[in-house]
Amino acid sequence: MENFKNKPMYSYLMVLVICASAGLQGWMALFTNFAKEIVGVNGFQIGVAQAVREIPGFLTFLVMYILLIMREHRLSAWSVVLLGIGIGDTGFFTTFPGLLMTTIVMSIGFHYFETTNKSLTVQYFDRHDAPIVFARLRGYGALANITVGAVVWMLSFFIPYRGNFLLLGIFVGLAGIYMLTKNPAEEEGLHRQNKLVLRRKYWLYYTLNFLSGARRQIFIVFAVFLLVEKYRLAVSTIAGIYVLNYALTFLTNRYISRAINVYGERVVLSLESASLFILFLGYAFIENSWVAVILYVLDSVFFNFSIGLNTYLQKTADTSDLSQSTAMGFTINHISAIIIPLIGGSLWLLNWRLPFLIGAGLTVVSLYFTQKIKMPLPVASHLS
Repeated sequence: MENFKNKPMYSYLMVLVICASAGLQGWMALFTNFAKEIVGVNGFQIGVAQAVREIPGFLTFLVMYILLIMREHRLSAWSVVLLGIGIGDTGFFTTFPGLLMTTIVMSIGFHYFETTNKSLTVQYFDRHDAPIVFARLRGYGALANITVGAVVWMLSFFIPYRGNFLLLGIFVGLAGIYMLTKNPAEEEGLHRQNKLVLRRKYWLYYTLNFLSGARRQIFIVFAVFLLVEKYRLAVSTIAGIYVLNYALTFLTNRYISRAINVYGERVVLSLESASLFILFLGYAFIENSWVAVILYVLDSVFFNFSIGLNTYLQKTADTSDLSQSTAMGFTINHISAIIIPLIGGSLWLLNWRLPFLIGAGLTVVSLYFTQKIKMPLPVASHLS
């Protein structure tokens, strides 16, 4: 019996996840083309913009101080409102400083929602239900991404960037305001941690998170910029690619989870690193727009293999350390997410191939450290 569906927090988070996922996906589908065609950014500036976008992720530990004056579920809804404001304002600021300003507003909303979403799920659902809830919410997010990608694709033929950003921002913001009228809270804070903990015994998890964040940024920032800058793909085409990506994500996530349970994290994460090595080299040396699109779609599928990092920590960490260690991993992941776009943007100006060659090198390093995962790891019963 899936009794968790009867909890008010489940439907509360479901609505917010759908709206936040749709908002971020719509913003991403429009952003690169808007930045290139309207703002006129170069490779270095797109790297700066994406580095700025990741700063709030690094600063999510500040959430604990906000929770001294606000209930966590209300902070979650307010974060979605802020996300909507940042998205809706984007089209009205067509200078590079304006682009950075709206990006950081949007990013604060999204990252603070992501933090509270995970925390509320851990607090309100037990160890058996929490993984199922995480998977369900991720599935709802993927469906929202597919839907908004299709909508953006259609609207891009008729409505300019400003209108697309505004409509999307209004939808997300109003949804957040509506959820502020709801109160799904029971007994919050029973499992909340008020500090980050860095423990030596989790060094491998931290290292793999750092490398994962670095690879992720090359994929998110420079693979898309390659399609727009070098191959001149229109926003409608980019939106269509995003729809395909999330459809594949929705279809393949269950098989990735099964592979982790059957073969273990080391095998799955090794396959991810080896595959991304080939894909990054493909970006660098195969100069064909259709091949680049195929590489990008495959990249998005292998990107989802990184859920093995979460299950690795779950199987190896002490229960009392799980929440703090997850937060620390999130912070470390965003350290590389800030650094890589800046370095990659500078290298892009020298040669567009260099960020992808750096990405290939990072996958080799990641593959090396992945071999240090001990096998076999016990499979948690609630994941089987």
